[in-house]
Amino acid sequence: MKQKFPIDEHLKVPVNGTTLDLRIRGTNTNNPVVLFLHGGPGICDRHFVLRDQAPLTDVCTLVCLDQRGSGKSYTREQGKREMSVDQVVEDARIVVEFLCDKFRKEKIFLVGHSYGSFLGVLLCQRYPKHIAAYVGLGQLADGPENERISYEFVWNEAQKRGDAKAIADLTRIGAPVHGFYKSLDDLTVQRNYMTKFGGAAHGESESIFTSMVLPVLRSPEYTLFDLIKYANGAYYNLRQLWESVIACEFIKTVRSLDMPVFITQGKFDRNTPPELAKAWLDALDAPKKEWIWFENSAHSPIREESACWNEVFREKVLTC
Repeated sequence: MKQKFPIDEHLKVPVNGTTLDLRIRGTNTNNPVVLFLHGGPGICDRHFVLRDQAPLTDVCTLVCLDQRGSGKSYTREQGKREMSVDQVVEDARIVVEFLCDKFRKEKIFLVGHSYGSFLGVLLCQRYPKHIAAYVGLGQLADGPENERISYEFVWNEAQKRGDAKAIADLTRIGAPVHGFYKSLDDLTVQRNYMTKFGGAAHGESESIFTSMVLPVLRSPEYTLFDLIKYANGAYYNLRQLWESVIACEFIKTVRSLDMPVFITQGKFDRNTPPELAKAWLDALDAPKKEWIWFENSAHSPIREESACWNEVFREKVLTC
């Protein structure tokens, strides 16, 4: 039987000349509010968050945002416009303020996954007033090094496995230069092998299609029409934002944050290698900071070890 929630809303919120799609689920308006920023850019994850973190609704109100030009927030009109990371961060600020007003909160909790962790840190740095604590998940910290290490992983795995096709494909695209491949298609080739070799989900050998597209198709959160918007939005976001994402060097540009910071990282993550996020966190000045390993996860502990992540959020984040 489908679980029912006292708070179960689907909102369209006008923000900075576009309309953003919000999904809200919870049990009590007095509970703390948690905003999730998805990765990608353009890869919405409400279907995973609402499913895997449903137990959190007894203590939190969960809010999933499809960012500008992503998923349910994608429109043809938006797809014709230029878009910047600064715009997306500004959108998130307005959403945070909207949620504070709606639920009568002074502060809310923020969770950023992958590219969403890039946005999340920028949001915390620029607009800390309404953020109670920040949780990074698959934390991005250094774009050029991120891509170098991730490519080395797939190359070494291809050699170890004797995967002739992978070796040929990786030779053809070549290693990234200063974080960039020759084309976005080449980036997709690398990510497909990174996923296949378990760098995205530990112990799983999947393609991007089976790990990203099929779950959207099977989710009640998205319709077939939404899937078309989802695909268009993912490509649009990548074209518009990837250069700015790879320019990320938080160890130089974000040396302090004004709220507690928790980094929840999978040991086997080769999408956002943990050693880079750890170096940044070690150097970061914050009122409280904690590194939390997930021993059986790669890029998405919130999904791969959902019960453990839930427990960490309850016991460490909500009590900070």
